[in-house]
Amino acid sequence: MTTFTLDLSPVTTLSREQFRQLCAANPEMKLERNAKGELIIMAPTGGETGNWNSECTIEVGLWNRTQQAGKVFDSSTGFTLPQGSDRSPDVSWISQARWDALTPEQRKGFLPLCPDFAIELLSPSDSWYQGTIKLAEYQANGLRLGWLLDPKSKRVGIYRPNQPVEILEAPDFLSGEDVLTGFTLDVRFLWHSGS
Repeated sequence: MTTFTLDLSPVTTLSREQFRQLCAANPEMKLERNAKGELIIMAPTGGETGNWNSECTIEVGLWNRTQQAGKVFDSSTGFTLPQGSDRSPDVSWISQARWDALTPEQRKGFLPLCPDFAIELLSPSDSWYQGTIKLAEYQANGLRLGWLLDPKSKRVGIYRPNQPVEILEAPDFLSGEDVLTGFTLDVRFLWHSGS
């Protein structure tokens, strides 16, 4: 997914409320806002990346359906992170207790928290560097486990609180560890383009 970051500071500072209004007025656009108030515009993914993203969402969703442990969200869900940005991970999950703590009104809008778990899947045009910035931002905002999946370079970055990033080269499986207890994702399909 090609992304463009617009620095609006010469003309305006994009507040959270303005960002929400912009998203509501342009529902066909995939937009994010970083902590500096810059607008991030993302082009749609290609078929292969979209399929891979869907497969990851389905797997997390099936695990959650059997565990009844929380709520799973797709890439169109917005999160208002504590440190100032508004992001939409490709796949995300929050515990049931955190969902239950939200008011009915909060559940309808951008969720005012950082997910417990997030996946970012790089498309062929995405850079590893930009992916690491996004995952580090989640990590700084309270993420308990995050995966940066890079099919092009056949690597995964694993993000945990207060730990350096762990890089795995073409792993077969990823563990949900103590966040998605008992969950394992078979990621071999990512390393074999066209499968």
